[in-house]
Amino acid sequence: MASIKDVAQRARVSTTTVSHVVNRTRFVSDPVRHEVEAAIRELNYVPSAVARSLKSNSTKTIGMLIPNCSNPYFAEIVRSVEDHCFGAGYTLILCNTDDEPHRQSAYLQALTEKRIDGMIIISTGEGKDFQRMLHGLPIPMVLLDREIDEVNCDLVETAHLQGGLMATEHLIGLGHRRIACLAGPANLNSSAQRIEGWRSALAKAGLAASSELLWHSDFTSQGGFNTMQAILASPLAPTAVFVCNDLMSIGALSAAHQAGIQIPQQMSLIGFDDIELAQFASPALTTIAQPKQRIGIAAVDMVLERIQGGRVQARQLILLPELIVRNSTTVVRPDH
Repeated sequence: MASIKDVAQRARVSTTTVSHVVNRTRFVSDPVRHEVEAAIRELNYVPSAVARSLKSNSTKTIGMLIPNCSNPYFAEIVRSVEDHCFGAGYTLILCNTDDEPHRQSAYLQALTEKRIDGMIIISTGEGKDFQRMLHGLPIPMVLLDREIDEVNCDLVETAHLQGGLMATEHLIGLGHRRIACLAGPANLNSSAQRIEGWRSALAKAGLAASSELLWHSDFTSQGGFNTMQAILASPLAPTAVFVCNDLMSIGALSAAHQAGIQIPQQMSLIGFDDIELAQFASPALTTIAQPKQRIGIAAVDMVLERIQGGRVQARQLILLPELIVRNSTTVVRPDH
C-alpha cells in the first residue's frame, strides 16, 4: 500500500505539500496540485483516516449500539440514523449487542477506542458496569428509545406510557373487558412504561389489571409465539391482547392461527411500533406507531449539536405515538 512519502517522491514534492493537497489546508499552485493528484491516482494512495483524525481531533464517525439487528423496528431506526449521518458528512459504525450486557460493554469500549466523535445508544439493559462506563464516556452521547437510570445525557424516545394507554383504550372502546398484556422484559424502562399505560387505562375504566393477565416475553417473534400459546392455554383466556411490540405480535398471530383462534373475530390483538411488516400481516395488524424516522433524525441532530459545541445541558425529546387501526381488532362478541 502506497504511503504519503511514495506520493511525494512520485510528484517530486514534500510530504507537507501532499498533505495540504489532500486536506485542502493551504493554497497549492495548480501545476503542483495536478502533479500530486496524478501521483495519488497512479499509486492508488488512500489517506489515513487515523492520521487525519489525530490532527483534526475528529474522525467524522458516530457509533451506534442496538440490541437486536433482526428486529425490523431497530433496522428502520438505523436506516433513518444512517441516512441523516451520511447527509451530514458522518460515517455510522453499527454494533449489534444481541441483548447481551457483556457484549454491550465490550462494544462500547471498542467504539470509544476508535476515537468516534459521538455515540447513539439503544441499551440492552442497564447494569452497574454499563452505567459506570457511560458516566466516564468522554464523548457526546444520546440515549434512544430506552432510558437508563442515573445517566444524565440526551434522550430521544416515544411516550411509551401514552402508547400503552392508547392501545388499551382502543380495546376498551371496542367493548373488551378482559384484556391481557403481553409485555417485553421487565428490566427495560420502555417495557415497564407500556405496562403502566395498560394498567392506567384499565383502572380508568374500572377494570382490574390482575397478575393473571400480565405476561412477559423477550420482544422476539418466537417469544410472542410461545407466550401466546401459554395465554391461550390459561384457564380464563382474554378477549383481547395488547402485545408490546409488533415482532411479538406476529408470533402471537401465528400461535392463534395454529390454535384455530380467529383474529379478530374470536380475539382482538394490537401491537406496538408499526414496523413495515405490520401492514402485511394476516390480518393486517392494528398497532401503536412510533415515529421512527423522526426519532433517528432527532438523535443524530442532538449528537451533532453536542459535537459542534452548540449545547452543554442535557435535553430530552419525547415524541407522541399514533394509533393505527387495521384488521386485527374488532368489537367484542356478545358471548364474550
